[in-house]
Amino acid sequence: MALVRRRSIFRLYCFSISVFACLRIFINCEPDPAPPSLTPINRDLYHSSGDLMEQISNLVHRHPDKLTTETIKTGNKGYNAELNVVTYCRNRKDGDDRTKFRILLSFGQHGRELITSELALRILSILSEEQFLSNMDPTSSNSVLDKLVIKVVPMENMNGRKLVEDGDLCERRNGRGVDLNRNWSVDWGKKEKDYDPHEENPGTAPFSEPESQMMRKLAISFDPHIWVNVHSGMEALFMPYDHKNTTPDGLPSERMRRLLEELNKVHCQKRCMIGSGGGSVGYLAHGTATDYMFDVVRVPMAFTFEIYGDAETSSKDCFKMFNPVDHATFNRVLNDWSAAFFAIFRMAPHQLDEIQAKGSLSGADKGISIDEYLDGYLIERTQRYEKKKEVLDFGMQEIRTYFRLFLLSSVLLMFMFCSRISKNKYSRPIASVMSP
Repeated sequence: MALVRRRSIFRLYCFSISVFACLRIFINCEPDPAPPSLTPINRDLYHSSGDLMEQISNLVHRHPDKLTTETIKTGNKGYNAELNVVTYCRNRKDGDDRTKFRILLSFGQHGRELITSELALRILSILSEEQFLSNMDPTSSNSVLDKLVIKVVPMENMNGRKLVEDGDLCERRNGRGVDLNRNWSVDWGKKEKDYDPHEENPGTAPFSEPESQMMRKLAISFDPHIWVNVHSGMEALFMPYDHKNTTPDGLPSERMRRLLEELNKVHCQKRCMIGSGGGSVGYLAHGTATDYMFDVVRVPMAFTFEIYGDAETSSKDCFKMFNPVDHATFNRVLNDWSAAFFAIFRMAPHQLDEIQAKGSLSGADKGISIDEYLDGYLIERTQRYEKKKEVLDFGMQEIRTYFRLFLLSSVLLMFMFCSRISKNKYSRPIASVMSP
């Protein structure tokens, strides 16, 4: 009986200690820190993707003398994408004039960087003369723009942008989780020690993604003198290379750096970082569009511009980190960078004179495979004559087939010719050197 009483007392004691310990933990413990507040998309400043493309479509419709648009569509493995391309040329019949200076601009390659597509809309509005830059003389500007053909891709990553609008504010990849700025073939697939697949997934192979395929074809067919890939996240003016911490040698590097230094002084108030992407940003990026444009397409001047970044914001608060959230900053960014692009347009003809004087690379001299050339050629024909994509696909298959058959037959004929010569040589009778 005494033993039972002692056990009961011991259990009561243990229970009391447990309750006391729990109460102490409850009283002394601090609540978990609240997660950082996430800034939502400011709908008063930013268009939805659908609305932005509609605004651009209406702009083109109002100015058919200056602007044209085409939509390219493709897909693979059940994943479909489309690319809207707006072409500016002050006289539409000169749109194919290869003596003009050609500029290719891409915006919205990463879904979360909404400000870049807003800049595309602003630039197109100024080109159409519905908006104007301060201190810009329309007469002088028009004389410069007469010499240019400008192609603008306002939203390269439409599928990724829609994921952001649905609430995934940090998404930069396309609709199936591939970073489009790691999907190009120059140094593709190499992973650094800090590789994060959620940020930098390069895809299953170079150009595995429809968006990258369409941009490659567009670049090859258009053959631009200047390429600019527009991003946000910081303020920077980058030139090749992204996959190594060096810049190209010789005249190309000097020409690009001079242009960037002028832009930084006049339009960036010397805030922008200048240099190679790989040597300036603090990490190497492999498989980028700009490195491909410079090394393969041989664009004389290839750039990546970073137009805005909030370094003091939490990395989880992506909308605020990559996009201005107040009216004053929003308008300042668009005005400053629109002016920077029009400075490029103004300086472009002088660059063309220098390139021609030095002897620029022709399409035949560039290191492009036959498949890439045919892809680009047929895209250009489809855009020019507005044929359906089915014609493009059929024509591409037919030309590739005939070209490969031609190569195969040429090799076989050469082999047969060489065999015939060899047979005749060794079957010819040999005269005896001995006397009969």
